[in-house]
Amino acid sequence: MSDARRRRPAILALVLFALAVPVLAGCAGAVVGAGAAVGVAAFEERSLKTIAADTKMATEVRLNLLEAGEEYTLKIGLKVFEGRALLTGAVPTEAMRAEAVKLTWKVAGIKDVINEVQISDAGFLDTARDAWITTQLKSKLAVDQEIHAINYSVETVNGIIYLIGIAQSQVELDRVIGHARNLGYVKKVISHVRVKKSAAKT
Repeated sequence: MSDARRRRPAILALVLFALAVPVLAGCAGAVVGAGAAVGVAAFEERSLKTIAADTKMATEVRLNLLEAGEEYTLKIGLKVFEGRALLTGAVPTEAMRAEAVKLTWKVAGIKDVINEVQISDAGFLDTARDAWITTQLKSKLAVDQEIHAINYSVETVNGIIYLIGIAQSQVELDRVIGHARNLGYVKKVISHVRVKKSAAKT
């Protein structure tokens, strides 16, 4: 067995602990802190159990990518939401793209792999612009009182915005997409957001 595989359980435990600390701290703050914090926590559609499971799966996928090579971790983005793994980024070959999908499916609990990895060589300017787009969109969602921003994850690659999460309604999702389309340098918006089902009427 390789040294990397022997160290894998310890690395996984450390990463999960590091990720859990801010999550738990945030939850505690929501319970005893200001009303705004309580409001934000109340809008999170995923249960703590689901969030923990998603975090664990994402960590295991990232470890798989790390073992495959540093280039995988640098070039491929990952979001796991309700067991759905969204892969983004830009890689030089189709073989690398296919391998990333394969490594993601190896993780227990993954229900779907959404492969949005592009075949291209993005330069520094493209990467910086993508980061700017993502930051701008997250800021707009956070200040829009008609959007529960906590339920959305955003990735931008080569001017294409990818969304995943849970929308309270189609109206809310349309507002999110509208914000995204109104940003400069955005070429396209691709949504993998699930619209929350309305409660059955009695």
